[in-house]
Amino acid sequence: MVMDHEEPPWAKKKKGPPTPEELVAGLINKIKEAFEGSGGGGGNGGESRQRTGDGGFPGKILAVVLSVVILLGILNASFFTIKPNERGVVLRFGKYLRTVDPGLHFKIPMVDDVAKVDVMNIRKEEFGFRTLTAAQRSQYTRQGLSDEALMLTGDKNVIDVEWIVQYKIKDPVAYLFKVGNVAQAVRDVSEAVVRRIVGNMDFDFILGNRDMLATRAVREMQRELDRYGTGVDLVKLQLQDVNPPESVKPAFNEVNEADQDMKRLVNEAEEAYNKEIPKARGTAKQIGEEAQGYSAQRLNKAKGETSRFDAILTEYRRAKEVTRKRMYLEAMQEVLPKVTQIYVVDKNQKALLPLLDLGKGGTAAKTK
Repeated sequence: MVMDHEEPPWAKKKKGPPTPEELVAGLINKIKEAFEGSGGGGGNGGESRQRTGDGGFPGKILAVVLSVVILLGILNASFFTIKPNERGVVLRFGKYLRTVDPGLHFKIPMVDDVAKVDVMNIRKEEFGFRTLTAAQRSQYTRQGLSDEALMLTGDKNVIDVEWIVQYKIKDPVAYLFKVGNVAQAVRDVSEAVVRRIVGNMDFDFILGNRDMLATRAVREMQRELDRYGTGVDLVKLQLQDVNPPESVKPAFNEVNEADQDMKRLVNEAEEAYNKEIPKARGTAKQIGEEAQGYSAQRLNKAKGETSRFDAILTEYRRAKEVTRKRMYLEAMQEVLPKVTQIYVVDKNQKALLPLLDLGKGGTAAKTK
């Protein structure tokens, strides 16, 4: 007797394509029916033997195996894993649905598609050269890439610039759908920005300010890439080599050597200037100060002598004799202590008499 299978309640409530839960429930019911139909009591032994002889039971086993395989396939197609360095962009019928983080996630088979984007890997674009082998001793080639590196500076000189742009993805959706070829967009924007910056700078300024050039280029490139909606974030722009072209390198080296000699001579002259000029200024200032001091000293002394003479003259006019004697005694008081030998001249004596100075050793000067 064939048992009528009643549909589950959710099959009556929902119309349309079956959900994964409905498929799993249907497979379980079919397996259950297959095992119930294969078992039998004593009254149905002949019928069971007839079914076995007809090959019905192996067919049901095969159906069960196929059902399990289909179930595993559906489960495998319904779940996906996002690695730690990735982000998953889920599309439903080709339209963006959501962005998922690392982990295990569910999707509807044959309805949802998943695009996995590596957001941690740093991508690189090279300009003016290409890396052949990246190892401890990397090998590079510049053959056929001179057009990328040759640029014209603001002072009409030709310069050879080689650089690297490193970037990573910050917006997986914009990276996948806003720009068709993000790598080419990065190359075009980088080359346009670097050429514009180099074209507005002088040759010598570029050689001495590489870091400033790279910082400015990164800022302008990021602004342009965001305006295009590429979904990338610049990590670094590194200038590998900034030199004149090979054909003009000898002349450039000579000019550079001459410029270095000029700078050296200028530095030596500035050093001598800084050494001698302050010294000369100090000496001149010292002489000026000494002259002013000497002038003040002589002027004050002259004023003092004048005042003293006027005072003596006034006293002399009042008492000539007394003033004359006082002046004589003061002069003798100043002169006599400096005299070592004293002779007394007497008009009655025919020879000079030495004065015995007892205050200086008790010896008298000898006459000649």
